[in-house]
Amino acid sequence: MKIAFVGKGGSGKTTLSSLFIRHLTANEAPVLAVDADINQHLGAALGLHDVETAALPAMGANLPLIKEYLRGSNPRISSAETMIKTTPPGAGSRLLRVREDNPVYDACARPVALDDGEIRLMATGPFTESDLGVACYHSKVGAVELCLNHLVDGPEEFVVVDMTAGSDSFASGMFTRFDLTFLVAEPTRKGVSVYRQYKEYARDFGVALKVVGNKVRDTDDLEFLRAEVGDDLLVTVGHSDWVRAMEKGRPPRFELLEAENRLALQSLQDAAEDSYAHRDWERYTRQMVHFHLKNAESWGNARTGADLASQVDPAFVLSERYAEVSPAS
Repeated sequence: MKIAFVGKGGSGKTTLSSLFIRHLTANEAPVLAVDADINQHLGAALGLHDVETAALPAMGANLPLIKEYLRGSNPRISSAETMIKTTPPGAGSRLLRVREDNPVYDACARPVALDDGEIRLMATGPFTESDLGVACYHSKVGAVELCLNHLVDGPEEFVVVDMTAGSDSFASGMFTRFDLTFLVAEPTRKGVSVYRQYKEYARDFGVALKVVGNKVRDTDDLEFLRAEVGDDLLVTVGHSDWVRAMEKGRPPRFELLEAENRLALQSLQDAAEDSYAHRDWERYTRQMVHFHLKNAESWGNARTGADLASQVDPAFVLSERYAEVSPAS
């Protein structure tokens, strides 16, 4: 399953992303984790030191390699230079799989050892000095969107993406790339404001959205969230001494996380696994094409000097039959 964590800045989405990743790993699920927030904190939340986090390769810096690999032998794509963040796969394209080895993972992913196993971590990459004043955030996450468009995952595999804060992901089609989106909300008016935005924007695209109430202290907090988000409230998480220790860089073993919080994480996994039965590969591919044509018309054709609509393969539908590990290319 492809799972996104969203929420306003400071809501705790990165912390909950990292706890969910640890929980999945403890349950022996294969995990590919992606830090798609320009404020790169997921690595630290997973236990990496500052030097290790800073050393993570930036996906944006490897965009030429990513494009060339994914293009494969697709005859509709004349060159890697004509690929943009929304370019969909077609016959001849190379696809990414969670458990395979490939040049994209070699360049952009790094193994992270957790208490109960190992995951792959990829990161968008932070702004550099040369970006300041001339680049926008979305130029960085284009590599993530392109990879998600070419990534096939099976029902027992997880791709967990820590998204940018707020509703910025609606500036691209990336918000439609997930089986389930967990919106982390604090029990405050500001905390649920992003939920209202996300719910409204996602309505026409069939985005499955569940709210995780965070920093919930008492019955009044719980009733506030229930009144504000209704049936979209999946579960709540309260104070955690384990998280406090983690934030100080001294986490105990994950098995010592509070029982009520482990149960909350299991509720997230159950909801994620249930969502897979509702995956509509045709709609997934159709939405991918929709955003590609929209981007092609608004800026892509002018930027690349090519007719990007011709990259669409009308006979191609991404599906689970591509999820098996391919031979090394």
